[in-house]
Order: sequence, then structure tokens, then C-alpha cells
Amino acid sequence: MNHGFSLGEVIDGSQWPDVLEGMLLVRHPQVDSGVQGLCYGRSDVPLSLEGVGQSQLLADRLARLPVRRIFHSGLQRTRVLAQRLGELTGIEPRPSEALVERDFGDWELQSWEEIYRREGEGMLRMISEPETYRPGGGETTWELADRVWNGLQGKRAGCRQGGGLTVAVTHGGPIAAYRGRLGGLPVADWPSLIPACGTPVWIEVEKPLAGSAV
Repeated sequence: MNHGFSLGEVIDGSQWPDVLEGMLLVRHPQVDSGVQGLCYGRSDVPLSLEGVGQSQLLADRLARLPVRRIFHSGLQRTRVLAQRLGELTGIEPRPSEALVERDFGDWELQSWEEIYRREGEGMLRMISEPETYRPGGGETTWELADRVWNGLQGKRAGCRQGGGLTVAVTHGGPIAAYRGRLGGLPVADWPSLIPACGTPVWIEVEKPLAGSAV
């Protein structure tokens, strides 16, 4: 199960390590079938019934860990899990702009098939031109990565100062961007870093450099 801690450790459904501190990035559970196949990005789409059930099961499991802080993106597909976990732990979940999915502009709520028919291979400019290409007029890849990195690095530092676990319920794009930048990987590799829906990724506590003040 070891995927290299430089990228975080993906935790599958059958084996959970003894996670006592650090940050768990959890991709939201399954969305409603009516929006599957659409580019929903920042659009506030609902979970499926299965996704709601998965949220409850995940919350029950996460609540057994030493959770100290809970964040979510503010969108309902992350908020359901965060609120359930908050009820079980007595911790108030907080929304964070850093955790929101990429802004796809005019592409939002269009089918990926329709977008491809219109844009063709130009869609790949999200990878080949990460600094400048704005899908649908939305965020560039670098804007997404900077937003996520700046927000999550602060939360990661907070883990070292406050102890215990930070749970951040978020989306595939932010998780991939953070893991890719954490591991120093090229943007072309980032799509492979998106975990399955409802899957946590464990990010270790950021250790201080040798000889530095704590």
C-alpha cells in the first residue's frame, strides 16, 4: 500500500494504518448519477444515495482516529461527510476556499463529451500550458495549484503545532495538484494522483529541518 510518502499514502477501504497525526485529504463520495459525466467543477452538485451512505461509513471510521480539526470545501458533496464527522467528534467543521474544486468557467455542467467535441485536443492545454490556459475562462492549472498549496501547507503546519489529525474533505483536482507539487512531479502526471471517490490520502506532519527552531 506504500505509494511513497512524498506523495502521501492512499488508504484503501480494507487496510487503514495507525494514523495518529498529520493530514487526511479525503475526496468526496460518489455524486448523483444525474451529474456523472458532466464537468461540474465548482458547481454545487449533490451526492448520490450511495454517496450519502459512504459519507456516514467514512465518518464513523474517521471518528475513531484522533481528529482535531475538520475542513471542507463548502460544497455539499464535501459538507455532508464533514458535518457527520463533526457530529461524532464534537468538532465544528470549517469551510476553506483552498479546498474547492477547479473553476471550469463556461464548461461547468456541460458534458465532457460535448466539451471534447468542441475543444478537441485543445483540452490538453490544461497540462501543456498550465500557467496560461483557462478552461472555459476559469482557473489556470497553476492558479488552482497555488491556491491549494498555500491553503494546505498552512493546515499541514498546524498539524505539527496542534497535534492530532486534520481532516480535509475536498475534491480530485485539489488533491492531485497538492500531491503533484508535494512530490515535484510534472503536471502531466497529476491526473494519476486523483484518488477514487471516498478515498483518504494521508499526508505526514511536516517535520522541521534539523537544527531549526520548533
